[in-house]
Amino acid sequence: MKHIIKIMTLLVSISTSWLGLLQTSMVPSSHTLLVPIYFVICLGCYGLLMVGVGLIQFPTCPQEALLLQQDIIEAKKYLKPKGIDVGSN
Repeated sequence: MKHIIKIMTLLVSISTSWLGLLQTSMVPSSHTLLVPIYFVICLGCYGLLMVGVGLIQFPTCPQEALLLQQDIIEAKKYLKPKGIDVGSN
């Protein structure tokens, strides 16, 4: 519930800033009308950056890898007598 409040607060503040820029003549209106598009592009770039950082910092689990290898060996031993080809090793 807290995230939705943060998101809504952010959207309201950005919307009011954008409307304020539209009403004042400090920035040309042609540039001001593009602000939502720039915001969406920046949001997409931020999302891609967070996915990239998450992939770079993806945790490795060596203990789980060993358990998985043991399960694979056990499954091969179980399937071999039944005549199912499970590959080499």
